[in-house]
Order: sequence, then structure tokens, then C-alpha cells
Amino acid sequence: MIVLGIDPGFTITGFSIVCKIQGKDTVLDCGYLSLPAKKTLDIRIGIFFNFFMEKIKKFQITDISIETPFLGKNVQSFLKLGYLRGVLYLLANQNDLQLHEFSPREVKRAVTGFGGAQKEQVAQVLFMLFPKLPKPKKEDVTDAIAISLCGLWQQKRSNFL
Repeated sequence: MIVLGIDPGFTITGFSIVCKIQGKDTVLDCGYLSLPAKKTLDIRIGIFFNFFMEKIKKFQITDISIETPFLGKNVQSFLKLGYLRGVLYLLANQNDLQLHEFSPREVKRAVTGFGGAQKEQVAQVLFMLFPKLPKPKKEDVTDAIAISLCGLWQQKRSNFL
């Protein structure tokens, strides 16, 4: 099982690819995709699609994990986020991948044991789990690592049921 975790955003999208190697959770790749603000919507969505299609092929992804969106004050941002989520559903369908969704509280609870944890607390736990992991430049990357681990750990839990 190789999980691609994505924290989608129309400006910055964090991603992480995790799997188990010899029984140990391992981060194979992580980083962020910066979508050019001056490009049109269709160009940005195309960049997003191509970037993640390449990751899926390169790493032989089996599962995609995403966080359910939070509707804040900006409805336009929420709608644009929906476009990116639609692309992720399409990628999952076209590549026969399982798609998992987690609420922000589920992600925080899975990583820290507390659904109301702050982002800094989630990051602290992740750096304890992966001490050799360089500190990401964007918190979207840390979020994506946590999201991808949720997908990996959910599969492990469901194997016991």
C-alpha cells in the first residue's frame, strides 16, 4: 500500500507519499505544488492534474487520502477547492485507486490522540515519528504527511476488523 496524501489548495497544495517498509511507516516523498496565480483556472487545474498523475505513476500509488474541506468565510475559495477535489476523484477513478477522506479532527486525533490539537502539536508528533524528515517550508506539507498517514493507518485498522 502506497498512499498519496494531499492537502489541496488553489495557491499551495501540500503532498506526501507514505508506505510501510519492513513494518515501519516511511515517507517516500513530500513537498508542495505552487499553482501560478496569474494563470487561468483551466491552466492551473491542468497543472494540478498533470503533477499528481506523474506522482501516481512514478510511485505506483494505491490510495489517495484527502482532508474534507472546511467552509470558511470565502465561498469562492471553497468552490475552487471543489474543482481540485473533483480532479482527485477523477485521478482515483482513472487509476483504480482507493480514495479516503478524513475530517480535520480525524487527522489530528489519529496523529496526536486529540482531535482539537493545534497544527504545531501535529507537526511535533510527526517530527518525533520521522526525526530525519527535514522541516517543511510550508505547513501544507506537514498537513499532507498527517493526511497520508491517516490513509495508511486506516487500512491497518480495517485489516483487524
